[in-house]
Amino acid sequence: MDNKIIRLENIVRIYQIGEVKVQALKGITYSLEYSEFLAIMGPSGSGKSTLMNILGLLDRPTSGKYYLEGTDVSKLSRDEMAMIRNRKIGFVFQNFNLLSRTSALENVELPMVYSHLNGKDAKEKAMEALASVGLKGWEHHRTNQLSGGQMQRVAIARALVNDPSLILADEPTGNLDSKTGAEIMDIFCRLNQERKITLIMVTHDPVIASYAKRRLYLKDGLIVGEEINQEAGQQPSAEGG
Repeated sequence: MDNKIIRLENIVRIYQIGEVKVQALKGITYSLEYSEFLAIMGPSGSGKSTLMNILGLLDRPTSGKYYLEGTDVSKLSRDEMAMIRNRKIGFVFQNFNLLSRTSALENVELPMVYSHLNGKDAKEKAMEALASVGLKGWEHHRTNQLSGGQMQRVAIARALVNDPSLILADEPTGNLDSKTGAEIMDIFCRLNQERKITLIMVTHDPVIASYAKRRLYLKDGLIVGEEINQEAGQQPSAEGG
């Protein structure tokens, strides 16, 4: 078995916009071990979002290979990509991406529609996921009745509910104040350390990035640097920062 959860080999992504070809990624080679916490940083247009979309099987590379848990997923069909995405990857977005008129519980149950769980088992798993992010007692509140921090907790519970190997978080604290952002990052650190879930996060905020053990820097579609932070996850709450 491959000891790397992710292995990227010379990933290139070119978009055709009218007559113009835009090379968003220019040959990314990188690997990540299980249970790592990686932050991807870089200026606008550096290729961060393109890389995250490829890692999350929302897009495929123009050329190169992407191995997820030892399987080359770069050439899979759309249906095969969707199946692996549902089974192995959880997503957390800046804008939460919740269904606003449904309850927290119903939002968290949604990824299990494609799993073969009966309604009772799915409900129990969703309840457990909400409790694990501090939302016990909030299951039946509609998401438009929740604060931003609570909505992001619902989104994390939804990402967890299928027991993914990998969680991808795109600017997960971007719409939150610094105190709430620190609380969300504490949840991510706990999931990484206690449940050994591999986490990859895009952020522009160096305080948020400092929670990750590894920081990868992109510029103009290329990796331009990497740092390892041995004290990751031990930050005090970012009060007023």
